[in-house]
Amino acid sequence: MLVGAHVSPAGGPANAVARGEERGAEAIQFFNQNPRAWRAREYTDEEVEAYRAALETSDVVQALVIHAVYLINCASLDDEIRRKSLNSLTIALRSGAALGARGVVLHAGSALLGADHDTTSRAVTRAAEVIREALAESEGCPLHLENTAGSGGTLGRSFHELAALIEQAGGDARLGLCLDSCHLWASGFDVSGEEALAQVIDDCVEIVGVERLGSLHVNDSKTPLGSNVDRHAPLGEGEIGRAGLEAFLSEPRFEGLPVIFEGPGVEGKAPARGDVELMRELREAGLASRSRVRSR
Repeated sequence: MLVGAHVSPAGGPANAVARGEERGAEAIQFFNQNPRAWRAREYTDEEVEAYRAALETSDVVQALVIHAVYLINCASLDDEIRRKSLNSLTIALRSGAALGARGVVLHAGSALLGADHDTTSRAVTRAAEVIREALAESEGCPLHLENTAGSGGTLGRSFHELAALIEQAGGDARLGLCLDSCHLWASGFDVSGEEALAQVIDDCVEIVGVERLGSLHVNDSKTPLGSNVDRHAPLGEGEIGRAGLEAFLSEPRFEGLPVIFEGPGVEGKAPARGDVELMRELREAGLASRSRVRSR
């Protein structure tokens, strides 16, 4: 498991590697463009070369995950929004390929339920069409669909919904999942300990497939189980708690995956070095607990 954090790419993606090193992060995640604006950001050959050189010489950072911007709604009823979503997602995938990212993480979108008799199934079909086209217009970089907290008409609140998105998008081998611990909890999946988490991942593997697990977000939750509200808490201080996070960070089927902490952190804002150190502490405690159980 590659323990890491969300960082800023301000000044170019090579600077994100340096910020990851400052935090002791083995994996980094960043937005490839301003998350509040549609104007797409395409990296120059010089920026790509500088990033690859920084990564090659880094003794810490080993992997990158790009997070597509939240403005994207592949399921929108608005043709213009879907067009902008396709453009932004395609550029994110091309950027991921240029930088050698493990994947691009995407919130697939949301349905405006009740509008023009819209339904979740129709929204899944619309979103899948945009995803399929973005994959067709790019090469190499995987796309990780992130599970959601389940508020409103957001898509991806269940493994069945994620599986439907993958299937209707063509089942491309590049399609995978990014599992977020806070979103799982908010959607009603109990991940508060080893046994509970194991059952959740058993279901995920059965419905979607273990080969689809691509990346992870580890975040604690301010809100109760099944709240459908996405509010992060500092690690170990929320409703999931230390035991749940220890289990998440030591789950055997997650080995080798980049796991990203998004915040808020110990400094009250973006992830800091102390948060990455805490992630490692929680992981070691989880591994020790599993070892004790096996030795009985």
